[in-house]
Amino acid sequence: MARIKKGDTVAILGGKDKGKTGKVLQVWPETERALVERINLVKHFERRSQQNQAGGIVEREGAIALAKLAPVCPKCQKPARVGWRVSGTDEKRRICRRCQEPL
Repeated sequence: MARIKKGDTVAILGGKDKGKTGKVLQVWPETERALVERINLVKHFERRSQQNQAGGIVEREGAIALAKLAPVCPKCQKPARVGWRVSGTDEKRRICRRCQEPL
């Protein structure tokens, strides 16, 4: 089970966007990287096409290492260290180590 999943709200622990929070758009576990909404913006040149008539330079999100991300606990609103709890029905859940609430 992954520490960070698509749709999680995460805090940035290091880099140029340190301290910001955003929603995870996509995760690549094999390369240990993720795409976070409005974080690590990079300039990218896009060619003209039928969908994009103007083309030109656009800003979009770049991938960021999973080691620089921490899920934000919904109860204490702080970056959480992730723990695991197995319930009686053998269901494995992620929990916040600080307040023991499910993430």
